[in-house]
Amino acid sequence: MNPTYDAVVVGSGPNGLSAAIVLQKHGLNVLLIEGKDTIGGGMRTMELTLPGFKHDVCSAIHPMAAAGPFFKTLPLAQYGLEFIHPKTLAGHPLPNGTVVSLHRSLFETADQLGRDRKSYIELFKPLVDHWDALSTDILSPLKIPNNPIKLGSFGINALKPSTYLAQKFKETRTRALWAGMAAHGIQPLTNIATSAIGMVLMAAGHYGGWPMIKGGSQSLADALANYFKAIGGKIETGNMISHLSQIPDSKLVMFDLSPKNLLKIAGEKFSKLYCWQLNRFRYGMGVFKMDFALSHPIPWKSEMLREAGTVHLGGTLEDIKKSEKLIWEGKYSQNPYVLLSQQSLFDKTRSPDGYHTAWAYCHVPAGSEVDMSSSILSQIEKYAPGFKESIIGKHTFNSREIENYNPNYIGGDINAGVQDWSQIFTRPALRISPYRTSFKNFYICSASTPPGGGVHGMGGYYAAKRAIKDLF
Repeated sequence: MNPTYDAVVVGSGPNGLSAAIVLQKHGLNVLLIEGKDTIGGGMRTMELTLPGFKHDVCSAIHPMAAAGPFFKTLPLAQYGLEFIHPKTLAGHPLPNGTVVSLHRSLFETADQLGRDRKSYIELFKPLVDHWDALSTDILSPLKIPNNPIKLGSFGINALKPSTYLAQKFKETRTRALWAGMAAHGIQPLTNIATSAIGMVLMAAGHYGGWPMIKGGSQSLADALANYFKAIGGKIETGNMISHLSQIPDSKLVMFDLSPKNLLKIAGEKFSKLYCWQLNRFRYGMGVFKMDFALSHPIPWKSEMLREAGTVHLGGTLEDIKKSEKLIWEGKYSQNPYVLLSQQSLFDKTRSPDGYHTAWAYCHVPAGSEVDMSSSILSQIEKYAPGFKESIIGKHTFNSREIENYNPNYIGGDINAGVQDWSQIFTRPALRISPYRTSFKNFYICSASTPPGGGVHGMGGYYAAKRAIKDLF
């Protein structure tokens, strides 16, 4: 019998949508299946607190969507995508009352850093200047690089623990700014290769900004989906796949799923070795997330923070280092590193006139059900006295609830697996191609494959390219 489709993609996160688009553009007949009633994976926006207040459920700020190589090739603006760029990309207040910030301008950022100005420019200018050439190598599986010399220069620093690279900097403010960036990796700052995450995020900011998406992250998912449908793709929602029998006949099945869920659905088709490899895949720390409906903007002590789309709270490098280490060990920090976004300051569609929203999370041990609300509120109040009085509605997600909402976030791990040195290129298994499974017609394209977490779609892009070369 002839297959119903050339390819079926299971899961509509950024990687699933990207894979579906690449396959459809190649001339294949593609069906995208999503378990929930709306597409998007980590790109969803909902009224979590009160009517009229739009909150990003998972991803909120999108440096990699703006700077990544694949999305730039798609006419997404024609399908409703609009980036909004805050004046300040990210602000980082310090216990002494000062604030250090990441700006779109490399030099404006460096000018704040005193004795570290020259070191900062020397570290980031080559990466920013050559971002177009380098990003295809950085955001890719392990391969022969297109730009080996430039990539090698980046790699020398990227493979260092972020605490080691911080030794380049003399100023407390520079070290704090750096720690806030590296801590996006959701692992101890002393781990090898944590510098890669900080360097990529900061360089991407200097290159393409740290924008939010008008109307919420759902608008990016909708733009990708509408483009996919415009070129002939088909989408089916409300069909949570739990067994292979639910998937229509096709020559190729692409899974935008974590290894744990892939095993549940398709493990019967895999070799014992591949099942063993997927079972050994390591997931990382979880997150506890809060969303707020506010009667007025966050009353920051510093005016500078009122211009920032993102705010990193957690103090000095030493403070953040201690907090992340405790959580990695299964403990809790009384001074957690908190990531906060205040989209309604820049996007008036997010809340009713005169009101505002805020989005925040901290890291916690995997699978934690502990309520971290008071710790997050205290951290915000430290730099914005009176914040609690502005709250008119709030919503919380603990790590277990986050996994229940999105089964790919095992234990609340929003990076879909630890991105340490042993799992950067070998995620989810050590194979010639990380996207191939042991069953010829099945491929994995989720954030559990290179280049890992983030809204950039590159895992889906490379998985689809691999499948096309192998099967079509």
